[in-house]
Parts: sequence; structure tokens; C-alpha cells
Amino acid sequence: MSSLVPRLPAHAVDTIRQFLRAHALGPGTEGVVVGLSGGIDSALLARLARDALGAEHVLGVLLPDAPFPDPLRKETEGYAHDLGIEVRTVPIDPVEKAYRALLPELADRVSLGNVKARIRMTVLYAIARERHRLVAGTGNKSELLLGYFTKYGDGGVDIVPLGDLYKTDLRAVAKELGLPAAIRERAPTAGLWEGQTDEEELGISYADVDQILYGLEQLRSEEEIASLTGFPLARVREVSDRVLRFRHKRRPPPIPKVRLRTIGMDWRE
Repeated sequence: MSSLVPRLPAHAVDTIRQFLRAHALGPGTEGVVVGLSGGIDSALLARLARDALGAEHVLGVLLPDAPFPDPLRKETEGYAHDLGIEVRTVPIDPVEKAYRALLPELADRVSLGNVKARIRMTVLYAIARERHRLVAGTGNKSELLLGYFTKYGDGGVDIVPLGDLYKTDLRAVAKELGLPAAIRERAPTAGLWEGQTDEEELGISYADVDQILYGLEQLRSEEEIASLTGFPLARVREVSDRVLRFRHKRRPPPIPKVRLRTIGMDWRE
């Protein structure tokens, strides 16, 4: 067995709960808004937020489009009700159709998927502002490192409570907390087009890619990671190159240095 399989730190769940309490409750902040998708990431975040903040401080928002399966919508709403949190469903089809009418030349499914992700985030922020809450992102460490998110879409959030946990960590926590099997076993998908799945699009399973990412986190060489995991060196390099290629998604927009202290460079917040 590979020695690079990430192991969930014992303090992880407690740290995330403390993080949520520290950031989401206080003067002018009355909790979080979580975009619910039916997947494990958003379901786990909703559960952790409920446990940390109390159900009254968590609002789950489901943002289905036309292809979103009605059984999944009902299941997701039911899960939120079981948690005891408030849930709101806002179909995004009218806005999506308006975008298509405004920019009929948009035909690439990735471009259209990005538009859909940004529509969803716009809705979440509109609701969050009215409710004096933070938008809690559902991204995990695997997605963030791989750049597998939409810039200013699902990547445009106030806090990222799961951002230091790999996808395989989330599965371990979800099992530990007893999340429904249907949620834990569902194929991960960003839901940006019909039939899309994360692992098919990435070309590698999360179980495999997390080992490579964990090796990179430990500053191991690509050759050492290949040796420890048994993966071809070319596959390791492919993942390593992707992490570098999408680092712009993890950084604030660059600003040319003109004055003494520059935002994002040497202006300390």
C-alpha cells in the first residue's frame, strides 16, 4: 500500500467547527449560507456548520438548473430538513436563459458551465447579504490544488472551511459522522453539464490524485512520489504541472507595485 495515502488528522473536525464559530458568528455576521448540490462536500459542510453554529445560523440554498434531477432535488431538500436547517430552492434557468440570449455565441460547454457557476454564486451572495451571513464555500484541498473550480464562481466565497481537507478526507469524515450512504457514494460532479463527473473530467480518481497531491504537500520530488505510489512518473508530472498551471486561481489578482505598500504584496491585513 502506498505510504502517501493521506490520513485524516484527529483534530480536523474540531478545528473546522472552531473555525466556523470564529468566523461566522459575531458583530454583523449571523451565520452562513451553503450552496447545496446533493454531493458529499456541501452535505458535509452543512452538517459541520449545523453542529458548530446551530441550525438557526445555517441556510442551505439549492440552485438547480433544467437537467437537475427532481429526485435529487427532493433528496437534498429532505437532507436539509433532517439537519433542521432552513432550506431554499432557487431555480437558475431564467438567468441562464438570459445569458444565452445575451451571448448566443457561447457554445463551449466549459464556458457555459462557468457561467452557470457564476450565476449560482451571484444568487448566494444576494441572499447572504440580505441575511447578514457569510457564503461558505464547499471546495476541498484536492479541488483547490488542481484548480478544479470556477474562478469567481464556486471559488468566489467568504470562507472555505473544508479547504485543507483532501477529497478522501471528506469521505472519511462523512462516514465517521454517518452521512447518508446515497450522498457518500454518489459520483462527485460539479453539475455544470449533463453527465459530467469530476473524475472522468480530471482523468484520475480522487483516491489516486490525493496521494500525488499529498506527496507534493510534503515537498517530495516527482520521482520519489512515483516510487512511493507506484504511479507512472508521467502521471505524477501531469498532476504536478496542473497544480502549477492553475495557481492563478488560488492567488488574488496581481497588482503592479507603484507605491510603498501594495495590496496582495506587502500590505499586511
